[in-house]
Amino acid sequence: MERIISDGAPDAIGPYIHATKSNNLVFTSGQIGLDPKSGKLADGFDAQAKLALDNLKNILETSGSDFDHVLKVTIYLDDLANFAKVNDIYKGYFNEGFPARTAFEVAKLPMDAKIEIEAIAEVK
Repeated sequence: MERIISDGAPDAIGPYIHATKSNNLVFTSGQIGLDPKSGKLADGFDAQAKLALDNLKNILETSGSDFDHVLKVTIYLDDLANFAKVNDIYKGYFNEGFPARTAFEVAKLPMDAKIEIEAIAEVK
């Protein structure tokens, strides 16, 4: 097992790391729309969703993977009314061979984020 910390993602806000790699699989921690440079949450749902996906992309790349090798994504939303928005943004990051995915509404996310995204991927 290898523990992954990416320079391109924000520091963890708790006792966890960005990802764990084991047996050619990468398991990421959930990513919110936190700016890696400022440590601040982006303004608005769209900006947070894009930044969460950018952070996830950087973690996957540090782990030797990418969006083309993602097997499963879980998306946590603070409001399911943003489901259509996240779908539109999400399509810009994944190719047509989309991975399996679960999305659901939760009562609250860390730092009052509007979205959190985690993934399981194969190493390239």
